[in-house]
Amino acid sequence: METAKKLKTAISKGKNPVFQDLYGSDPETAGRQSSIWKKLIGHFEERYGGDDDLYLFSSPGRTEIGGNHTDHNLGRVLAGSVSLDNIAVASPNGSDIIRVDSAGYPSFEVDINDTTVHENEKFTSASLARGMVAGLKNAGHRCGGFNACIEGRVPKGSGLSSSASFEVLIGVIISHLFNEGEIDPLHIAKTGQFAENNYFGKPCGLMDQTACATGGLITIDFKDPSDPLVKKVDFDFRTTGYSLVITDTGGDHADLNEDYASVPADMTSVAAALGSSALRQVKFDDILKAVPDLRKKTGDRAILRAYHYHQDNERVVRQVEALEKGDFESFLNMVVESGYSSFMYNQNSHSPHSIREQGVALGLAMSEMLLSDKGAWRVHGGGFAGTIQAFVPGELLDTYIGTMEHIFGRGACSNLTIREKGAIRLEL
Repeated sequence: METAKKLKTAISKGKNPVFQDLYGSDPETAGRQSSIWKKLIGHFEERYGGDDDLYLFSSPGRTEIGGNHTDHNLGRVLAGSVSLDNIAVASPNGSDIIRVDSAGYPSFEVDINDTTVHENEKFTSASLARGMVAGLKNAGHRCGGFNACIEGRVPKGSGLSSSASFEVLIGVIISHLFNEGEIDPLHIAKTGQFAENNYFGKPCGLMDQTACATGGLITIDFKDPSDPLVKKVDFDFRTTGYSLVITDTGGDHADLNEDYASVPADMTSVAAALGSSALRQVKFDDILKAVPDLRKKTGDRAILRAYHYHQDNERVVRQVEALEKGDFESFLNMVVESGYSSFMYNQNSHSPHSIREQGVALGLAMSEMLLSDKGAWRVHGGGFAGTIQAFVPGELLDTYIGTMEHIFGRGACSNLTIREKGAIRLEL
């Protein structure tokens, strides 16, 4: 039986291989992670007691690396799980009630027998947990009550998909506590999408949940959205000597819904004008032939966004090929190409409604100045405001982070790596 005392003792011994898999081998990082886990176990002990059999879980955030705004038109993406994670200590409680204490969020309870959508729960963690229970029960999986303390270390609004990581975390807890860990990661991901769409109230694709559940670098082809093709990419990012730095350039996401919605709307308008429902179904040669007519029907921006879609969709294939050949330099060049395409053609580096606020564009300009031909940089996620992504060589890391935090504020940068493990139960 893994009691709180036994788990804290095991963590205190240090050099836990599973911690090295998740967070790397840096001693300072290992010490910091050990302290965080022991503190969370202590919190569980105070809240629920520590003599039961306890289980530890981790679910990573995710980063989109290739294919910007391609998934919603049946395209391809390249994504990876990152070393920032949501973590949990959990134990079955022998009831039908899920009880969750989550740092920084209100505690909540969910009755697993009530799987109806609660309108007053929308946009809350409770709605995501209820949606996960509903989806897993509908698929015939066993669910039960449990107590959990969760530390959400994937920052909300960071572009690293905190909500998907949370959904997948709940899914992997249910998988291990009640289903012997046998629920397939892709099924957990699909259930997360179901929960977010129907219970949380936010339309989303499947990329975020799949990357969090699967781990490592993955490419996803959404040609058949009901059964996307997921492939692990055989490449260990940790061998490159580069860090993945995510910089929060600031900006308010509150008024950007119209901007985000305009991207798929523009792309599908081009497809619709050519008799299809998504750009994946339209050859670019056919778009080119129709440009004079499309300019009148859809406008120029829609054509430019369609051009970006086709270029970035094919670029994902070449990025994967480069990684599998070990050609990291070519991969980095294509990251930059994707970033320029997003900036010029997809036009999601700033909101046209707020031209004075262009933090993303400023961050990209500074990244180009600092990294030149030694790294790569691009918009991260949906764009318009928020975060950018950069691949930074070790010798430039301190200079890069120092300069970006001088501009955007202390703590704006997260120095990450791609972790190979998806959402897991930790066995110390």
